[in-house]
Parts: sequence; C-alpha cells; structure tokens
Amino acid sequence: MARIELSDLAHSYRRGASAPGDFALKPMTLTWRQGGAYALLGPSGCGKTTLLNIISGLLVPSHGRVLFDGRDVAHLPTEERNIAQVFQFPVVYDTMTVYENLAFPLRNRGMEARAVDGRVREIATLLELTGELDRKARGLTADAKQKISLGRGLVRPDVAAILFDEPLTVIDPQLKWELRSKLKALHRALDVTMIYVTHDQTEALTFADTVVVMHDGRVVQTGRPDELFEKPAHTFVGYFIGSPGMNVIPASVAGNRVHVAGATIELPQSYDIPSGKRIEIGVRPEFATLARAGEGVPVTVERIDDLGRSRLARLRLQEHPVAAGVPDGLSDIGETAGLILQPDHIHVYADGERIEPVPASGSKGGRDGQAL
Repeated sequence: MARIELSDLAHSYRRGASAPGDFALKPMTLTWRQGGAYALLGPSGCGKTTLLNIISGLLVPSHGRVLFDGRDVAHLPTEERNIAQVFQFPVVYDTMTVYENLAFPLRNRGMEARAVDGRVREIATLLELTGELDRKARGLTADAKQKISLGRGLVRPDVAAILFDEPLTVIDPQLKWELRSKLKALHRALDVTMIYVTHDQTEALTFADTVVVMHDGRVVQTGRPDELFEKPAHTFVGYFIGSPGMNVIPASVAGNRVHVAGATIELPQSYDIPSGKRIEIGVRPEFATLARAGEGVPVTVERIDDLGRSRLARLRLQEHPVAAGVPDGLSDIGETAGLILQPDHIHVYADGERIEPVPASGSKGGRDGQAL
C-alpha cells in the first residue's frame, strides 16, 4: 500500500514537444493518499488512460516524477511497483478454472496453499463466483470473465494500488450497479488505494470518494461528488457532470449584478471581474425555472419533456440552449416564455474558470494545491 505523488508530471508522445498542444498530459501535481478511492473521469481522449498507464509503469512520462511513498518509480517496470491493473476487456486464462485464475497471482508470489485458498474463496464470495470456481474460464460469459479479471486484481492483499481502466464496459448494465457496490465494499475492507478510470459520471460518482475530472489533458477539478455538482470549478465540469448538465450562459457582471439578454439579476455577493476575458454564468437546471413571458430572462421554448415525476423545459436563450424545470400547474406556455434563475445558485466564470465572490471583509483568499 502506498501514497502516490505525481510531481510536475506531463507527457507528450512527440519528441522535443514544447507547445501545450503537443502534450497528451499537461503539467500536473497530485497526491493520492493511501487507502483512497479515486475516479479519473472525463471524455475519450482527455488523457485518463495515459495517466493511469504512467502510474502503473506501462508508460514512462516525458516529464516529472511518480513517487510511491517518496520513492521515484517513474522509470521502474510495473512488477517493481507492486501494482494490480484491471483492463477494459477481460484478461483471463481460458484453460484454467476460475479458482486457478484467482489463485495464480498468489501462487506466483509463493503464498502458502492454505492462505491462497482462503483468499480465493473470500474474493469469490464477494464477486459471487463461488459456484463457478471449478469451471473452465473458456465456457463463461463475458460478464463472468470480467468478474474473474476483477478478482485477479483484488485478490492480492499486499498491492500498493489497484488500477481499473473502464472495467465494466463489457458488463451487462443490470450488473454494473451491483459490481460497483461490491468494489466499494472491497475497498472499505481492504484499505487499499483504488483508482478507477471511466467516462461514465454515474460510475465515477458512485464508486469514488474523490473524483478527478480531466479535460484536454488537464485536471480541471478534484473533489467529492457533491463538491463537483454544487461548485463546478470549470464550465466543463458543470456541463459534464449532471443530467442534463449545467446551463452555461454568456453574461456581463458588475459587482453583484448579472446582465443577461436584457434582464438583470441581483446576486447575494459581489465579484471582481477580470478584463479581457469571456464572462459566463452557470446555473444547473435544478435551480432554473420556466415562467410566463415577461418574467425573468426572455427565452424561446423548443419543447417540454414529461419525465413522469417532473417536467423539463428545453429552451433557447438567444442562440444558447438552456434546460429548466417546469413548476406544477404551469401550462399553456407558448413559444415565448421567461426563465427564473435562483441567484444563490449562480456561478460566475471567466474563460471557463470559476471566479470566487469577493469576501465580505474585502480580503481575497487563494486556492491551494492538489492534495487528494
């Protein structure tokens, strides 16, 4: 088990890279505490798997250091890092039984037979593979094979970290929730660092205690699931997390007043707005409400979706799409309507980065490091 630190880490697949666009991973410094459950979340191509492969030793970074408990392992192979990695597609030995597959990593390290048997049966019980232990792996479904692959990553009690690279892609959707719950239970029982790569926000938010959101090779925010939802540090985080995502609307801000599409909204706090930057406000659909024309911000109604327990309005604010809730009893809304935004839940962004409001005392606080 290990504390993992990434110090001034960056990576480019091009030699002599210097421009930001040359880097698959932009410079980052992160600390992964021992025993944490982390998710690397972001769209395809954002650098998640590259970062995971650097941590595991499958890839040597072009810049920076990878520290396990203070020791730089950036140039050490995987086997010298004591890492377990579970890949997107099952990695199993088809000619072996399920039991033999689970036991193989332990026998390879010379563990005593009784300890091997106890550990294999423990993991098999947690993954509901006990009834399959004597079966050859070749005859099992893709779901069962991936459960074996998960078990092979989890079975070793002494690993520094377990890395999961989108491990539930081939799993039947009905089983995904169950397996995520089992991984959480295993994490609590094993007290081992787990890093889970996914593009699925539901997987990330239900598995991890800390989510690392990546975009275009950068870490744009780290935090608990509730922090990412309530205070997105970047417009990408607001849009990517949530269904539907946060509304991002061009606006002008002066002090505590927001001006958008001819309407003015008074905020509970004031902001110092930097000059020369693109200013936007962000507000989640949960805090935006459809209203009749003449109230709030003028919008055009494109459609109203009936979701059973609630209704969601799909709107257009000038050329920008917006989603908002529809209050009970509101009907006969025409093409033109109004939009009410809750001031307490409006965030202000400059070039995509969230601006903190000016503290009541007038002093300005800073934002500290990237300890996870």
